[in-house]
Amino acid sequence: MELIIGPRTYSTWSLRGWLIMKRTGADFGVIDVRYETEAQKAALREVSPSGFVPVLRVDGEMIWDTLAIGEWAAEHYPQARMWPADPVVRALARSATAEMHSGFSALRTFCGTGPNRPMVGDSRSETPSDPALDRDLARIVALFRQMRGRFGADGPWLFGDWSIADAFFTPVAARVRHFQIDLADHGDDGVASAYVQSLLAQPDFRLWETEALT
Repeated sequence: MELIIGPRTYSTWSLRGWLIMKRTGADFGVIDVRYETEAQKAALREVSPSGFVPVLRVDGEMIWDTLAIGEWAAEHYPQARMWPADPVVRALARSATAEMHSGFSALRTFCGTGPNRPMVGDSRSETPSDPALDRDLARIVALFRQMRGRFGADGPWLFGDWSIADAFFTPVAARVRHFQIDLADHGDDGVASAYVQSLLAQPDFRLWETEALT
């Protein structure tokens, strides 16, 4: 198996796919690619059906969407418990993951990552301000508070045990840190901020950050 990823300092979707694959415990190779220039983008299209990252190459096939990689990993490595065992909790975890997968466009726009806005290390950017971003952040805080309020007794993650949902929200935590966002300004009573800190301290993310910086 090979996972094709973008620059580790700012490729948020690559981070999600990598965290998922690390959780499986499987042996997989990593191919780092870049896509700043037209030549690099053309080269990426040669190995990625969509022209985006991450891509998982396995058994002669290419799986080219992060959520699809997550579902593949959950099916092939059930011992990793990628989703909650309880059907209702699993449906909630999938809902939260899907919302992150397709939503929060203002967060992506105003808190975008890039070569000069890395999601790793000590670099910080000025906190942006926009009504649409405020709405996204308020929704994220509400989601974190609601799920942690229901499942916090079962573990430190969004639904108690670590799940694909946590992989999807890890880059959000990195954005909160980089853009110095005070979640208290968006309705947090400390629960969402504590969850953000748990994501940033998670060992696999710390390993990713170390590798990105070196």
